[in-house]
Amino acid sequence: MAKGKTSVFFCQNCGYESSKWMGQCPGCREWNTFVEEVIDKKSAGTLSRKKESVSEAKVLPLSQIEMTYDKRVSTGMKELDRVLGGGIVQGSMVLVGGDPGIGKSTLLLQVCRNLSEQKVKVLYISGEESLQQIKIRAERIGSFTDSLKLLCETNLDTIKAVIDREKPQIVVIDSIQTMFNEEVSSAPGSVSQVRESTGVLMQIAKGMGISVFIVGHVTKEGVVAGPRVLEHMVDTVLYFEGDRHAAYRILRGVKNRFGSTNEIGVFEMRQSGLEEVENPSEYMLSGKPEGASGSVVACSMEGTRPILLEVQALVCHSNFGIPRRTAAGTDFNRVNLLMAVLEKRLGLKLGECDAYVNIAGGIRMNEPAIDLGIVLALISSYKDRPIDEKTICFGEVGLSGEVRAVSMAEQRVQEAKKLGFEVCILPEVCRKAMPDVKGIKLIGVSTIMDALNVIK
Repeated sequence: MAKGKTSVFFCQNCGYESSKWMGQCPGCREWNTFVEEVIDKKSAGTLSRKKESVSEAKVLPLSQIEMTYDKRVSTGMKELDRVLGGGIVQGSMVLVGGDPGIGKSTLLLQVCRNLSEQKVKVLYISGEESLQQIKIRAERIGSFTDSLKLLCETNLDTIKAVIDREKPQIVVIDSIQTMFNEEVSSAPGSVSQVRESTGVLMQIAKGMGISVFIVGHVTKEGVVAGPRVLEHMVDTVLYFEGDRHAAYRILRGVKNRFGSTNEIGVFEMRQSGLEEVENPSEYMLSGKPEGASGSVVACSMEGTRPILLEVQALVCHSNFGIPRRTAAGTDFNRVNLLMAVLEKRLGLKLGECDAYVNIAGGIRMNEPAIDLGIVLALISSYKDRPIDEKTICFGEVGLSGEVRAVSMAEQRVQEAKKLGFEVCILPEVCRKAMPDVKGIKLIGVSTIMDALNVIK
């Protein structure tokens, strides 16, 4: 190895630094996440960070700090504004992560178009595509104003100089894995490059009051340093979910310093770009079969939004020694647990049956409130008894077969009433704490046996 250079190992999951390779990371306890990187000793201590003089450092008591309530900038997309907490906050840093080809660049280009129509100065920096490639996609999306400026560059020093000169209000970096800081000797996309590049962009965002959107790619192999390293540094983390071959996309906020977490926005990928789906419950229930067993509607809360979804189950006798179990859209282990509860508490011989559970619509839900929906769908399929189409249910199921309370029960009931449901099966605890709702019958259940008696 060349003089002045040393080899350092970084954890791709959390950024933990070590002088030697380790099987398990001491920081995040993940296995086989360490990668080797070469660092220049001369610049190792001064990675893009300038020391401020001691005399300039000031301390202030809390009473002397002035509050400024800046108006949020709307993105022009209601679903995205919801996930962001009401719009773009000045000086915030937003990470948009997701698999390649999911639609991250398309979404941000649409946001740039909407902001440019509002005469907001936007700078779109691409390290992956040429200006001609961006224009081809832009023409498919729609017309743009001159408030949007484009730059193809990967060198951070050049980017910083352009931002200082142009002074935009919004900056989009596509993607962070292509950015290159000359003071870091490792290759673009490595853990140290991504971390240091993000640090420079954060200084720009907080120092100049510029809102920065950065795109982060995630690969299954974990070769590229994924956004996990950046989640602690940025203000907001948004993840695109969904199959890139399917039409619908879910934008989920997993971290937000300026709003509620776990909010979701639903989009549909079309030829002209991403279109908002303002009523996800309606499209989730579209095409629901009538009079079919193993199908029931449940209600889940995503952030502050209630979403109705169809839980499907298919239980059939196994022709092999080991029964097969499959779960799509929900946690596989949770399905096995609920089936064990049904076998123990209700005496259903599910150990001899194959079971397939599916959340229709391609969305993934792990909230405990859909437990009762999974249980009723399994019972309905096992006994081959259809559940009334106008019935909805929600509630958490415990190991003793009890149905436990869930949060925001009233909002769930109101959403069900709005979509025309007539019967709601909910935990007895929630039923007692809730007044009667006109137009929908509320049935409280304490155990899964009570729920079974209701649907007979």
